Order: sequence, then C-alpha cells, then structure tokens
Amino acid sequence: MAFKLTWLPGVLRNSGLKVSEVGGWQNRGRREMGTVRGIMCHHTAGGLSGIMPSLNVIRRGRSDLPGPLAQLGLGRDGTFFVIAAGVANHAGRGMWQGVTTGNSSFIGIEAENTGRSNDFPWPEVQMDAYARGCAAILNHIGASAIMCCGHKEFARPAGRKPDPSFDMDKNDHDDMDSFRTQVHEFMHGTGVPRPIIPAESADGRPTLRRPATGDLVKEIQAKVGVSIDGDFGPNTEAAVRAFQQRNGLVPDGIVGPKTWEVLLS
Repeated sequence: MAFKLTWLPGVLRNSGLKVSEVGGWQNRGRREMGTVRGIMCHHTAGGLSGIMPSLNVIRRGRSDLPGPLAQLGLGRDGTFFVIAAGVANHAGRGMWQGVTTGNSSFIGIEAENTGRSNDFPWPEVQMDAYARGCAAILNHIGASAIMCCGHKEFARPAGRKPDPSFDMDKNDHDDMDSFRTQVHEFMHGTGVPRPIIPAESADGRPTLRRPATGDLVKEIQAKVGVSIDGDFGPNTEAAVRAFQQRNGLVPDGIVGPKTWEVLLS
C-alpha cells in the first residue's frame, strides 16, 4: 500500500520544478508519516561531481542507518528526486519550534553537496530550486516559512550537525534565516520571477530543454560534446549548463535564443 506523501511530485511539478520519480518511491518508507509539520534541509556530504551521486545511499541507507534517508533528493541541476512517501531516517534527536518528532513530522530534503569549501558556492539553479520546492511544499501543508529548518538547527545537542552549509563564511544560522526569507517570498509571490525565455530564436529555432528529442537535440549534443542520441536528458542538460557557464550565459540548462546564438557562432 502506498504511503501518504504521494502528492509530492505533483506539488513540485506544479511549481515549475524538474522532478524525477525513483522507482518504488510510493511504497518506500520506514512507516507511515504523522502530521507533516515542516521541512528539514540537509546536504548529502557526498560526491563532488555529478547531479545526484548520493541517490542510492539515500534510497538504501548506510551500514549504520537503514534507508530511506530522506523523502527527496535535490541534484546540482535543480532536479528533485522523489525517493520515499513514508518516514525516512533523516532527523535524529532534536527539536524545532517545539516539535521533537523529526522523522515523522518533517519531510527531509538531501541536497547534493559535499558540505566543504571545495563545493562552494552552491549552483544558483540548485539553490533556486531548493527555495521554490520548500515554498511549494509549505504552501501545500499550510505551514509558514519558519517550519523550514536546517538539520543543524534541529539537531540536539547544538552543534551535532553542520548541514546545510549554504554559507561557508558563517558559523551560525544566519544563512538559514536568509534562506527562509527567500522561501517566504516565493510562498507569497514576491520572490524573483524566473526569466521568460522566448519560444524560438529569430531564425525559428525552438527553445529546447529536457525531455526534448530529435535532430536539433543531436546538433546541440555535438556542440557541447556529449553522446549524440537525440535525447535531451540529464547529461545533455549538465553539458549545456557547463557550456553556458563558460560563455557568460545564465546556466539554466535551457537552449534558448541566446544560447543558440553562441552555440552556432
């Protein structure tokens, strides 16, 4: 029988976010969730490269802690991976806003980041998705932005956990306060809107993104140096984002008029 968080992918997609459903997620969990009170933010401390190298660990768990280790993973490209619909082992002992039942009361999000200076700053596309995803979930459960906490804020004794390390220059929790401000703005429609990308370039080339297919995708793949199969998947998107970064474009992984212009120059 499916656990009750089966609404997660729809809520995220309805906010314009990229979502990948991990096989069997509807029936994955330690047990059924209690009343969902909020969200707990984490970083994986996993691999330095790749979109979501920690996915299997989050799904299966570790030798010292059985999985799932979160309901959601968040890749470096801003994709939410839906891993579990039931309770996940992500919180441990702690308290936030009087709530001590972390695992059964908070949805856990494990965002891919090593948590060290070698993985800072976080990709803009990932941070934007993190805040928008939290806003969408909090609006759905009827909670305010204060119910979005960092693991480092929840964990007891204080200092037991360092994640998420959004700001390497701070030893306190000001970075979570700033993050909650952004979440609040998205919840109330005052956040920075995503730029509108024209549907096609001046010469009629369509704007392409995941999961587009076809000969134009093959052309893009040849330009950015990935396998040419005509499928605009995560590897192509990552290569497009790297190309955009190198050329001073917005690294959103979308091939719109400006990216087409540079690709064809």
